[in-house]
Amino acid sequence: MLEPDALDRGLIHALHVDARAPFTLIADVLGSSTQTVVRRYRRMYAEAGLRVVALPNPRNTRAHQWFVRLTAATRTAHDIALALARRPDTSWVRLTSGGTEIVAIIHTAPSGPDAHSLLLRDIPRTAGITAVSAHYLLHTYLGGPTPWRGRLGTLTPEQEARLRAHDVPAGVEEGEPYTFTDADLRLLAVLREDARVGYADLAAATGSTPATVTRRLTELRTRGALFFDVDVEPAFLGATVSALLWMQVAPSRLDEVATALAAHDELAVVAATTGPTNLVAHALCGDAEALHHYLTRRVALDAITRIETAPVLRTYKAATTLRSG
Repeated sequence: MLEPDALDRGLIHALHVDARAPFTLIADVLGSSTQTVVRRYRRMYAEAGLRVVALPNPRNTRAHQWFVRLTAATRTAHDIALALARRPDTSWVRLTSGGTEIVAIIHTAPSGPDAHSLLLRDIPRTAGITAVSAHYLLHTYLGGPTPWRGRLGTLTPEQEARLRAHDVPAGVEEGEPYTFTDADLRLLAVLREDARVGYADLAAATGSTPATVTRRLTELRTRGALFFDVDVEPAFLGATVSALLWMQVAPSRLDEVATALAAHDELAVVAATTGPTNLVAHALCGDAEALHHYLTRRVALDAITRIETAPVLRTYKAATTLRSG
């Protein structure tokens, strides 16, 4: 895998600040040429899995999210993980624990005939699965709109401010959830594939006009109805060891512990769930020794009564993108 330099890291950081910032602005902020920035973006897209996607705020879709752990025979785990990754109601599909466990986030409708269909019907009928546990996601402390800090730290506050001056004001989470219209859903379907699609192409793909899609996207962003996710291979940024941490925490101290962990640079996800382990985190470290140091020095909190570490061997799907190879 190619080695990132300061320009690559600056571009990734800039996309986190404003995912739809024009390449001309990003190049100016980074002190480079537009041609060079576009070339770097395309190279990281092809070689480092760089993707910029738009996702609906779960609060507005009213969808339920579940962390599902599937135990399967080694010979079938790959095929099962790939089948899950191809489904539109899944994200974050990973193979862990020596190749015998698949972890995925499954999105279920709050009600109706298809609610929980994957959990109740499809998974039990899948050959090769020997055990299933489902953990309802209660609250996200880190992840989603809040990125892993390993992708940041390159731009100065002044550079961030220049990008934010172009950005749409951030939405708020107060008031009633926004209800997506059919036109909104068509727009989101395109942005799920590539959030940097130009307004003219968005209009053509949704059967609208550039002015209309510009107005609709601005409103959705202002309302906080969607957010942008920038995905890139962690190994590209030096995190060669990835692990899921399933923790058991005293309920009275769950919020305290989760809030503390969410401030750790080594973590990309921290979420409270149901189940015997009620807190899950995703650790990204430079090597095995760094993970050991983190587990023994940083996560050794007295309120954590149990911790299970599951190394991630392969990612089949990130937010919405299938990974090949």
